[in-house]
Order: sequence, then C-alpha cells, then structure tokens
Amino acid sequence: MMKTILVLFGGCSSEHSVSLQSAHAVLTHLDAKKYQALPVGVTREGRWLYYPGPLDRLPAGDWQEDPGCIPCALRLDRGQFSLLFPEGSREALAFDAAFPVLHGKNGEDGTVQGLLELVGVPLIGCGALSSALCMDKDRAHKLAALAGLRTPKSAVFFAGAPRKELAEAAESLGYPLFAKPLRAGSSFGVSRVSRPEELAAAAEAAFREDSRILLEEAIPGFEVGCAVLGNPGKTELTVGAVDEIELSGGFFDFHEKYTLKTSAIHCPARISQEKAAEIQAAARTVYTALDCRCFARADFFLTPEGEIVFNEVNTIPGFTAHSRYPSMMKAAGLEFPALLDRLVELGMKP
Repeated sequence: MMKTILVLFGGCSSEHSVSLQSAHAVLTHLDAKKYQALPVGVTREGRWLYYPGPLDRLPAGDWQEDPGCIPCALRLDRGQFSLLFPEGSREALAFDAAFPVLHGKNGEDGTVQGLLELVGVPLIGCGALSSALCMDKDRAHKLAALAGLRTPKSAVFFAGAPRKELAEAAESLGYPLFAKPLRAGSSFGVSRVSRPEELAAAAEAAFREDSRILLEEAIPGFEVGCAVLGNPGKTELTVGAVDEIELSGGFFDFHEKYTLKTSAIHCPARISQEKAAEIQAAARTVYTALDCRCFARADFFLTPEGEIVFNEVNTIPGFTAHSRYPSMMKAAGLEFPALLDRLVELGMKP
C-alpha cells in the first residue's frame, strides 16, 4: 500500500538554502511506486506553504513564488495526521509519516520534532530529545564523555560575559582554540582563534548565532565521520564507511563544506581498517548515548597519535545524493533510493 510522506523543507534558519538542496534530492529519489510525497516548505519568515510545484524550483530558492503554493497548518488532534488549509482553498490532505529535511535551528533542534511527537506522527529521524541534545554542543559532549569517549576541553559563556572571563578561559584552554555558538549547524558563527587579540571578534560572531557560546580547545589531526542507521534496542545499527576531511588550511567552515574549494572528502577514509572499525564503534556508542534513532552522522577528530575525539552528531545531515551521509552509506553498499526506503521503514516503526 502506497504511503504518503510529509516532507518538510526550508525553515527559519541560517541553513535554509542547504535544506532546499537536501529536500530536492530526497523528493526526486523517493520511489514513486511506494510513496506519495507531500512537500511543505517553511519560509525564512516561518510561513508553512504546501508546495505542489516543480521540484527544480527548490534548489533555486524561488519555490515560494509558485502560484500553486497554499498556506497550510498541521492538524494538532492527536492521531489525526493531516494538513489543514484556509477554508475554501482545498480539502485536508492526510499523510502517514513526516520527514523533516530541515537543517539548523527551528528544524534540527527538536522544535519541529516535538510538534510532530505531540500529534503522534511517525517521525523519519531523531526525536525531540535527541535532536535538542545533539544541537547543544556542551550537553552532547558531557553525555559522550559519560559514555566513555574523549571530548575537547571547553568553557561555556552567556551573552554579556565579561571579556576578562573569556580571556582567562581562553588562556587556560590555550591557543589556538575555537569560538562556537552553542546551538548552530554548518559551522555558522564558528571561528578559529589563533591569538588573544582575535578573541573578542570571534566571540561576537558566535553570539550573533546564539545567546550562549563555547570556547573549545583545538584538537590536532583531522576530522572523520561515520553514518549510523537504525533504532537502538529494536534494530541492529548499520554503519557506513568512515570518511575523512582533508584540509589545505583553516578549518571546515560553511564555505568549505559546500564548495570544497581548498579541501577534499575521502570516502572511505585513508586510515587502517582497524582504526575505521574503532571509529564505527565510537559512532554506535555516541548514537545510542544521545538517544538517536533512524539516522544521524557522528563526527570525530583523529589525532596524530591515533586517538579518537568526539566532535558532534548531526541529526539531519546534508542529504543530497553526493552529501557525506549518503556517500558513506553508498560506500557500504546502500544506494540512495534504497537508503530512503530504509529510513521510511525505520521511521514508521513504533
């Protein structure tokens, strides 16, 4: 029996444009013989619009100008999964599950997941608690450490923190270090701080993204990642091939993540099979510790001494056919359409 999947994209987030790219890939690769997609875009201003127009308008960003767009809202009666429309515009549209393809704040941070869980909608992805924890770098690190993983040394500050306190913490952590918003994705607001005189501007950039920031020690080595698939306690966790980010300089900021002008991603990573297996085991551990389900990508640093240091978990990683998560799963033998089938299957399990 064909299932109708509500696919949410866009969002009130710095990563709005990235979401459009991911959603385009998901919508064009869902098996039309098995699923009927129900595309709903959230504008940068927060309006929900049912979008029945051509999918090729999504990457361009002008989808909301399509005359077929209709304002809509989620029906909040528990167990009644449908979209509601202004009176007279059209009848309600029912669906079977929801797939939030939303990156960053107001989509990947547990807000939308909480709304869907309130209604009881089967959710393709991590739940509200996991999404919120993984977005919060400090709490994610604390839980990862309790699970036995090494995490970077760090210090948290609220907006308005005295510069003297920031400077003292930075001196204790040592330079270079990173200034990061506590809750943001795609490296928005993240700066590498090499000298004390750079600290104030870096903290200000981080505070523009969040009311709390993190000063974090720089870990030598390079970044590796591992895709995880499954529901802990209910299904055996599947891990993808480990990948490796090669940098020519600086760090893997938003510009580099989506242009790769001076960096490269190697999948599988250029490391031993034994070390890759260690990273995969660490990914399973932190995925379970942070209450993830369905899918997520765990990122680590690999030091020159071969030590694995936890960085973060992305609960809705980039999802174009060439993004890191699908590429890791493809290297492990799971092609993109089959991966989407598996995600829907996992998301619809109780």
